[in-house]
Order: sequence, then C-alpha cells, then structure tokens
Amino acid sequence: MNLSHSAHFLPAGVRTGEVFARRNGQSATALDWLAEEVPVALVFNGISHAVMMATPADLEDFALGFALTEGLLLSQAELHGTEITETQEGIEVHLEVSSACEWRLKERRRTLAGRTGCGLCGTDSLSMVRQPPRSLPAASIHPEAISCAMSALRELQPRQQLTGATHAAALCGPNGAIELVREDVGRHNALDKLIGAALRQGAFSKDHFIAITSRASFEMVQKTARAGVPVLAAVSAPTGMAVDLAVESNMLLIGFARQGGMVAYSFPERLVTKATPPVQRQTAPSQPKSD
Repeated sequence: MNLSHSAHFLPAGVRTGEVFARRNGQSATALDWLAEEVPVALVFNGISHAVMMATPADLEDFALGFALTEGLLLSQAELHGTEITETQEGIEVHLEVSSACEWRLKERRRTLAGRTGCGLCGTDSLSMVRQPPRSLPAASIHPEAISCAMSALRELQPRQQLTGATHAAALCGPNGAIELVREDVGRHNALDKLIGAALRQGAFSKDHFIAITSRASFEMVQKTARAGVPVLAAVSAPTGMAVDLAVESNMLLIGFARQGGMVAYSFPERLVTKATPPVQRQTAPSQPKSD
C-alpha cells in the first residue's frame, strides 16, 4: 500500500514517518505509520491537575474516565462540561466540575507529570496509592466468552495494526461480543478512555467484562473496580498487588488470556461452562468520531 496516499484515511493519533529498515539482509528507506504521543493536561476549574502522555484521540472519554477512576469525580453528574484546547506545547482538556470535586482536588494537592500510561506518577503520599476497595457483585463467565473476545480484539485495533505501538481496552458482553474499544499508547489511558466512553454512552451493565491487551497491574484492577466491572481479562500476567486487590474487591481476574487459554488468579469457580455461550462471529463496534 502507498502510505502517502492513505494518509487521509489514518485514524486520529497516527501519522506517517520516514524510516530506515533492514530485513532479510536488505536495507531500504520507506514510509511507516507512527503512533502519536502528546502531552495532555487535565485542568479542573482552571486548576492543572495532571499532565499525561497520551494518544491525541477520544480525549473527552479520557478526561471523564481518568477523573472517575482517580477518585476526583464521585459520579458523572459532577462533570458539567469539557473543552479541548490545542497549544504549542500540547493539548489542554478543561473540565468544568462541581465545587465538591474542586474541593476534593485541592485537598489531595496532587500534581502529575506522567510518562506514557503512568498510573501513579506524582502521587504525593503513600496513602493516596491504595484507595478503599469497592465491593463488586460476584460474576460468573464462560471461558469461551473470554477467548472469543480476546481473539476478536486483535482485529479491532486499527492503531495497533498500523503502528504496533498502542494498547487497547474493550467492553465485552457476557457472550464475548465486543461492544466498545479504545486505544492509546498507554495501557492506563486506553482503560480510562474506555470507561469514560462507556459512561458517556450509558453502555455499562452488571454483565459486562473488560478485556485489555496488557498486563493487569494494580492500577488496572483498581480502575476497573471503580468503574463497577466485576471481571477483568488481560492478555498478560497480573502483579501480586493486583491479585490482592482483585480478591478484596470480589473481582474475577484473568491473566494470560490468549490462544484459547487463560489463568484465573481469583475466584476460579466463577469460570463456568453453564454461562451464556459465546458468540460465533464478531463485527466492529461502532466508533464515535474521535476528538
């Protein structure tokens, strides 16, 4: 494919760049696709709270998901408006929030200067790292539903297919059908974008689970729990702290979900064959226009 001619069809957050490639003993200069990564400042009522390196797409989703999973917003109702401003240095996302949220933000006195996908960079006290766990409802799932979702997710990541540099998070129905996907260069960012998008679209239900194309770190489990989702399936392994939090939160945590296999790190009895059978085919979920 001629990359220069396809530039107009690239998803937001992807551009072309010249590279020098050497393969099979042969060298050549070529065009390649690159994932964009920019500083994104989250500004609450004029107070700059966080600067994260992120893919410049779906930023309203990102802002809402980040604010909720970081405990800055207690509910979506506390967010009154969002405005995105591009600057020479990056992108500012201005959030108009309730006075209660503003007070909460000032109390925490937290400033982030995050590297790509950093979940806890800049937290100014250890007590802020681990918030009280949310107790989730017990949820059972068919193992094949997880396998089906993970298999389908590979085809629903246009940025990853082009660049090889992004992670994805997907909202999945009980039969493994993928309903919503978000991508980002940072795994935490992708999850925040997914959670924000699902909340904005009213897509969450008690039967959903989340699938991610990364390891299940502590922050990924905490963000999923705060969103109220009782099952998290990751393509790679969880950390010990993530497993502990999953148990405390009553979450079914699955790791190494790939090639039809998986490992249950909490509540393995909830992987049951009598659950809703998986779907046979997947189609791409609807994607709202990127920011």
